[in-house]
Amino acid sequence: MTKVKIEPGVCGFTTIVTADTNEDEEVVLKVSSGCESVKKMMEELGDTFDPIGLCLAKPGTGEFYEYAQEHFPVHAACPVINGILKCVEAEGQLALKKDVSITFLDN
Repeated sequence: MTKVKIEPGVCGFTTIVTADTNEDEEVVLKVSSGCESVKKMMEELGDTFDPIGLCLAKPGTGEFYEYAQEHFPVHAACPVINGILKCVEAEGQLALKKDVSITFLDN
């Protein structure tokens, strides 16, 4: 099992993602989010994904980004989809579990 917490910033819509691998080597996601757009995305896309097909795609492509392009409000910098993909990537043994961050530095 792999679990991540995504703090997207000023919106405050924390997202918790849990990923488990099933017997078919697919990743099954449980996503809890304060964001209505993320909740609806997960309802419509389902919860079971092929980690290779999902994670080894060109940046900005794939099921999640295609859905967001059509249905999300305009907000290109939202880190939630990337966080979901990082969780799937780790659970699918395509990357090591390592924290990522974006830090604002004042000059």
